[in-house]
Amino acid sequence: MRGIYSAGVLDAFLDHDFNPFDLCIGVSAGASNAAAYLGKKRGRNYRIYTDYCLRPEFKSLRRFLRGSHLIDIDWLWDITEKELPIGEDEIEAQSTEFLITITCAETAKPHYLAAQRGELFQQLKASGCMPLAFKNNVMHANKQWFDGGVSDSLPVNEAYNRGARKILVIRSNPASYRKKPYALKALFPLLLKRYPAIAASLAERHNHYNASLDFIRQPPKDCDIIEICPHDSFAAGQFTTDIHTLNQAYQLGIDDGLKTVQHW
Repeated sequence: MRGIYSAGVLDAFLDHDFNPFDLCIGVSAGASNAAAYLGKKRGRNYRIYTDYCLRPEFKSLRRFLRGSHLIDIDWLWDITEKELPIGEDEIEAQSTEFLITITCAETAKPHYLAAQRGELFQQLKASGCMPLAFKNNVMHANKQWFDGGVSDSLPVNEAYNRGARKILVIRSNPASYRKKPYALKALFPLLLKRYPAIAASLAERHNHYNASLDFIRQPPKDCDIIEICPHDSFAAGQFTTDIHTLNQAYQLGIDDGLKTVQHW
């Protein structure tokens, strides 16, 4: 739900027809935000966060405690594919290369898929498939995938390795945030015994995330990184459902996106 901030940033970009980017790499909720941005569907993801994601069909603690999904991304992507066009024609016509980050269930290695017409919704679903919170398998190209954030939450190194030397990073946590180890990481081998590589990657996720932050803070001398992130009082959390808090986060993203356009 923190992704509503970056949805606001990207909607502000759309308001000002702002797209100077050669390459866009999206991860998890950020991938669907990026898709709507490149598809020129302003407000699409705001509606997802403030309507569809608040419905009990999507998130249910009672269902989770009974052994099923905490969040049902099958339901979310099936209904939004029918009711909220994402702009596949516009995405395909863009000169901006669009990559979607996903994690291989077998190896826990990140893959960066080029957005593919007809497969886009399945690619985005794979990028947002959170281990433990969603019980079904998400398949693409005959392989099973998990959330891209399991292996590469902030793919700045990947952008740099692909030749990017001016990189804009949109984060959903304050600049001061550094990831801590999961409190239950010792249980991951048991909870994810079918996916030992995923369990190991999650146990080390804080180290990978913080290493990417270090890259952002101290990039190579030939690289300029601009970071957009909410201020320290940012109140939206991973599972926030309070509409007032969500609207505040979205408006903050709008404001910060406008500032970026003005100072670019």
